Amino acid sequence: MEMLWLCTVLILMQDVLAVTWLHLAKQTSLRGALRDPGVCAGLTGLVEEQVRVCRRQVEAMEAVKRGAELAVEECQYQFHSRRWNCSTLQELQVFGKVAIQGTRESAFIHAISSAGVAFAVTRACSRGELEKCGCDRKIRGVSPEGFQWSGCSDNLSYGIAFSQAFVDNPERSRGISSSRALMNLHNNKAGRKALLAHMKVECKCHGVSGSCEVRTCWRVMPPFRKVGNVLKEKFEGATEVHPQQVGSRKLLVPKSSRFKPYTAHDLVYLLASPDFCDRDPRHGVFGTSGRQCNRTSPAMDGCELLCCGRGFHTTQAEVVERCSCKFRWCCSVKCKQCRHRVEVHSCR
Repeated sequence: MEMLWLCTVLILMQDVLAVTWLHLAKQTSLRGALRDPGVCAGLTGLVEEQVRVCRRQVEAMEAVKRGAELAVEECQYQFHSRRWNCSTLQELQVFGKVAIQGTRESAFIHAISSAGVAFAVTRACSRGELEKCGCDRKIRGVSPEGFQWSGCSDNLSYGIAFSQAFVDNPERSRGISSSRALMNLHNNKAGRKALLAHMKVECKCHGVSGSCEVRTCWRVMPPFRKVGNVLKEKFEGATEVHPQQVGSRKLLVPKSSRFKPYTAHDLVYLLASPDFCDRDPRHGVFGTSGRQCNRTSPAMDGCELLCCGRGFHTTQAEVVERCSCKFRWCCSVKCKQCRHRVEVHSCR
C-alpha cells in the first residue's frame, strides 16, 4: 500500500513538472547570465533533462524564454473572451493546475508551448544569434516554378529538433506507459506540425526597371498568430481519447467510435473539461465572477454564457479617447481628448 502511494505521488510530481519551464517567461532577461553553462542549474522551472540541454546549448536559452513568452501571450489572446482565459499565476506552475489535468486546455498549452520554442529558436538562428545554427542552406537550385532558391530560409528543422530535445525529454523520461505522457508528446508534436505545415515562400524580383525576369526565393515561418489560430481550431475539434493496449504498446484511441480518427496534426485529450464557471482552487479554476462581458453578444464573451446564467452587474465608466484629429503640415497630427461615459458589464 505504501509503495502504491509513493508511485502515485511520483506520477503527480512528474505531471506538475511537465511544463514548469514556462516559468522562464516570468523571469527577467537571461542575456547577461547566459555566459556560463553553470547558470543552468539555477534557472527556475527546469527539470534535470532540460538542465542538460541548457548546458549543451546555453546560448539558446534566451530564445527558449522568448518562446515561453510567445506561448503565454498567444494563449491569452486566443482565449481572452472564454471562461478559461489562460490566466497566469506567479507560482512555478504558470497556468495553474489546468495545465496538468489532461483536458483539451492542457492539450492547447502543450501544443502552443512546443511551437513557441521551435519558432523562437528558429528565429534566433535566422538572425545569427546562435553559433550552432544559421539559415537553412539545404534548399538550392531552381524550383519547378522557375525561381532560384536563395536568401536566408528559416532553419525550422533545427528549431523543431531543439524543441523536441527541450520540451519532449521530460515527458519521455516518464516512460511510454504513462497515458498523460503519450497525450502530451502527441500535442507537443501537433504544435510543431502547425508551424511546419504553414511555412511560406517569399521572393524578390530582379531585372531591368524592376521587372521580374529573375526571382530569388526563400522559405519563412508563418506569423506566430497564424500558428495560434490553427491550434485554436484544433482545440475546438480535439478528440477525446483513452489508453488501449495494442500488443506490447499502449496507444491512445478515440474514446467513442463516433469520434473522428485523429491525425498527427490534431489535438487529443484524456479528460473532459470543467465548466470553469465557479471558483475551485482545488482544481485551479478561477471562475468568471467579476469578468467583463458583452451584453449584446450571443457568443462565449456574451454575458449569458460567460456569466454562466448568474446574471451581471452594470456600472458607468468614463472613457478618454483621442478625437477631432487634424493633420498639421508638416508633419504631425494634433488631436483633442474627448470624454464620454460607457456602460461596463461584469459577471455576478
